[in-house]
Amino acid sequence: MIEWLLEERFRLGESPVWDERREALYWVDIPAGNVHVLDLASRQRRHWHFDGPVGSMGLAESGRLVVAVAGNVLLFDPQTGHSTVLAELEPDFPKLRLNDGKVGPDGAFWVGSMDDRPVKEEIGSLYRVTADGRAERKIDGLKVSNGIAWTGDGRTMFHSDSRGPWIDRWNFDPATGEIGGRTRIHNLTNEEGRPDGGACDVEGTYWSCGISAGCINRFDRDGNLLAKIEAPVPAPTMLAFGAKDMRTAYVTSLSDGLADRGLADHPNRGRLFAIDLGVAGVPVARFADQD
Repeated sequence: MIEWLLEERFRLGESPVWDERREALYWVDIPAGNVHVLDLASRQRRHWHFDGPVGSMGLAESGRLVVAVAGNVLLFDPQTGHSTVLAELEPDFPKLRLNDGKVGPDGAFWVGSMDDRPVKEEIGSLYRVTADGRAERKIDGLKVSNGIAWTGDGRTMFHSDSRGPWIDRWNFDPATGEIGGRTRIHNLTNEEGRPDGGACDVEGTYWSCGISAGCINRFDRDGNLLAKIEAPVPAPTMLAFGAKDMRTAYVTSLSDGLADRGLADHPNRGRLFAIDLGVAGVPVARFADQD
C-alpha cells in the first residue's frame, strides 16, 4: 500500500532520514538547497535553506544536523539556524559536488562526491568525516558516489556508483571505520535500474532505488536480485526505513530531467511516499558529536 506524504513535488528529493526520537522524517531537495522535516503525527513541516546544493544529511547526537552542502560538510543547529564548516572536501565545486551521505555505525559521516558535469569522469570520492573535522578519503575513482548503507551488525557496507553503474560490498569495522575486501556484487543496466540511494534491512539484504527504471531492487549480499518493486514514481532516488516498527520505507524521488524519458508530465514525479516492503529496516546511526 502506498501512502503519499505530501502533494508537493521536489526537484531532486534525496537523503530521507528517520528521526526516531521525534518521530519525524528529514529529507533534502538537492538543487533547491533545502533540508525539510515532517512531523508524522501532526503533519507539520519545516525547512531550512542553504547557500548551495544540499547533497545529503544525517542526525547528530547533540540534536544538530550534519549536512553536505556544495563541497563542504557543515554542522547545523536547527534550533538557532547557526552552522559551522566541519570539513572542506571538494574545493573544485561546482565541477565536483557532494552527493549521497549517511552516518555509519562508527559514528562518522560517510559522504561521497560526484562529477556534476553532463559527461562524467571518474573523479569523485567517498570520504569519512569525524566530529573533530578530520576527513579521510576512503575510495576514489568514482563518477557518482551513491547508495551507502550498512547491515545491522555493522560489519558490511554497501556502496554504489550510479554511473558505473555497479554495487560493491565491503567489510567494515564499526569500531574504527576501516574498510576492506571490496567485492563487486552487481553491474546494472538502465533497464534493471541504475543504483541510486540504498538501505539495509534486518535480514541483511540491500534495497536500491533504480532511478532509471522506476523501481526498488532488493539484493542479497552476493548481488542476487531477490525482488523488484515497481515504484509509483518514475524516478525513485532513495529510501529510509522508519516508523515505530521500522517497517515503513520512506522514498524520495526526482522531478527534474525526465523529458528524455517522456515522463516530464508524470503526475507523481518528485513526490514523497511511504511503502511497506514486508521487512524491518536497520536503524541509521547518529553522528558522534559533542554538545
